[in-house]
Amino acid sequence: MVTTGADEDRVFAALANGTRREVLRLLRERGPQPVQSLADHFDMRRPSLSEHLRVLREAGLVSEERAGRQRIYRLEAAPLAEVQDWLHPYERFWRDRLKGLGELLDRMPDDET
Repeated sequence: MVTTGADEDRVFAALANGTRREVLRLLRERGPQPVQSLADHFDMRRPSLSEHLRVLREAGLVSEERAGRQRIYRLEAAPLAEVQDWLHPYERFWRDRLKGLGELLDRMPDDET
């Protein structure tokens, strides 16, 4: 999936909010859920949660399916691969830095007092 900068911005903006990250965690760990099941985990009115779900849906991070009168939300993880791709150089940077620190510490004499 190739996205535009605007699509990536929507994903990052959606992930910037703790409530939305928690919704994604719940969907990842527990699978697809109706709105009410998700709402039970938060101390907010359902319209507020619906707004968070709308942002996640517009970012492509969740999909919505109607089952009778319920709306079932499902995690769509593909956009998260782009976040991982963006973060990868930073992970490598810090891994190299920590490796260098570890090597420096290994060369230092032990403090045996």
